[in-house]
Amino acid sequence: MDVIVQEDMYMYNNSKNHDEQKLPLLHNIMEVPDDAKRSLIQRAMSQAFQSTAHLANLLPTGTVLSFQFLSPIVTNQGNCDLVCKFMTSMLVALCGASCFLQCFTDSFRDDKGNVCYGLATFRGMWVIDGSTTISPELGAKYRLKPIDFVHAVMSILVFAAVVLFDQNVVSCFFPSPSNEAREILTVLPVAIGAFCSMLFVAFPTQRHGIGFPLSTK
Repeated sequence: MDVIVQEDMYMYNNSKNHDEQKLPLLHNIMEVPDDAKRSLIQRAMSQAFQSTAHLANLLPTGTVLSFQFLSPIVTNQGNCDLVCKFMTSMLVALCGASCFLQCFTDSFRDDKGNVCYGLATFRGMWVIDGSTTISPELGAKYRLKPIDFVHAVMSILVFAAVVLFDQNVVSCFFPSPSNEAREILTVLPVAIGAFCSMLFVAFPTQRHGIGFPLSTK
């Protein structure tokens, strides 16, 4: 009788050890990699974030940096009250106006090689600081064109996409969005980025205004 009990205990222990050895393998098999857990939409959105982030290079550098620096401050890290919402609205409006107006600025080099900035007009270019004058013949090359207004509108749209990608601003104005609103807030900036990127490639800007890379000429 004792022999039978010992054999049963021995078989039970072996079976238990065998199951314990299998558990890590089963556990590893049941673990799903993080990449597999992410849906196709999330992967597409991750790529879209990177693509749209590059569009910020089409905006004035100082304006984008100012917005990214001040956004967490004025929004209180996304926890907005009435005052924070007002300040956030003012920040977005001022930065958007800056992006729009700076599309009409341009730069040139004077006889000494110094960079001078001016505001393009329908007659030529008005030098902002008045440090030098520009000849009418040269100024005619910088006059306003219809494409300048297209670039200005696209800059507003690109900046709007950058704003919608800022989670602090989104949380400030939409603290508890519905599923439909969340989908719109997710898809809209991606669509804006794709649309504006195609237009910027098809109609590149020739100006080198304030906040943009300088011309070598």
